Amino acid sequence: MNPGPAAAHFLPSEAYACAATARRERERYAPRFWHAVAPLAALPEGHSLALELLELPLLLTHAPGEGVRAFLNRCPHRGVALQEPGGAAQPTRRLVCPYHGWTYGLDGELRAAAREGEFLEPFCRADWPLQPLACRMSGPLIWVAIGADPLPLEQQLDLVLEEAGEAWARPLQLLGQSSRELACNWKIAHDNTLDDYHVAIAHPRTLHREQGPVRHYRHGLSRHGSLLATPMEGGEFLTFGLAPWTHLLVWPDGRLAVISFPPLTLERCAMQLWLLGTAEHGPLAADWLASLLLFLEEDRRLVESAQRGYRSGLAPGPPHRLEQRLLQHQRLYAAVMGLQVMGLTPEP
Repeated sequence: MNPGPAAAHFLPSEAYACAATARRERERYAPRFWHAVAPLAALPEGHSLALELLELPLLLTHAPGEGVRAFLNRCPHRGVALQEPGGAAQPTRRLVCPYHGWTYGLDGELRAAAREGEFLEPFCRADWPLQPLACRMSGPLIWVAIGADPLPLEQQLDLVLEEAGEAWARPLQLLGQSSRELACNWKIAHDNTLDDYHVAIAHPRTLHREQGPVRHYRHGLSRHGSLLATPMEGGEFLTFGLAPWTHLLVWPDGRLAVISFPPLTLERCAMQLWLLGTAEHGPLAADWLASLLLFLEEDRRLVESAQRGYRSGLAPGPPHRLEQRLLQHQRLYAAVMGLQVMGLTPEP
């Protein structure tokens, strides 16, 4: 007699409070996926944008008439950043290192070095380009891979391309954004946003009104992503859970919201929010942003409380049928991390 399938269990509490696990995520999990680092609308042609991802300094450039490129934001000579992170995109014709004046084009090629004829060894500009990173455009977002062999982006976005391809392909403006820190491990924040069991209880006057009755929920699962679809005037409201720690919300009128939780430390993550739409959606932007921040603040209190619970050695209870999207991601996470967790690690 064959035994039935192993009972599903959530990840153990150690996965949320173990420094060795966090280091392994940087080495195995994060390099496996593409990362949405900025809306394309935030980087016009002739501009550059400096930012950080997992403590890596990144520099995006958009040369006129060419595509977006991504580089490590460090001069190959002594490692100084070519542009300070944290601000908006800057009009840029060339990139000049503030330390020794090495000057680069937006293509990452060295154009000049100060006192170039005085190096102690023969010097060739072509030997000293900026270090490139794989960079792709998909939908309204710029995606960067930090690993040598990332999952194909089309597989990572399979459900989005299948269910929301028309909205995804539409050119959109950046209508609003927000960024703050959460006092929790990124997985708790990501788990929570995949958790359809809590919405009607924790968000009765905010997100629940947007998503509607639980009986109308439609779920979709793939190996790398998940979908919750609910009926709304004009079509369906779509909520996608995407690896590594990203969520995409799509309204029937074509508006998109992107929420991501990149890790900062073991027990802190960022919460990044971008609102994307057309010029016609502009008058809605302030109210739209305020409504999303309201339910995200409700979630902040929950996830920070959950972090304290996990830190105390919680053994998580049984999964509910409305937590299938959460389990889907945990299966993927366990597989990429090489974890043997009962009921989570998928068969090869």
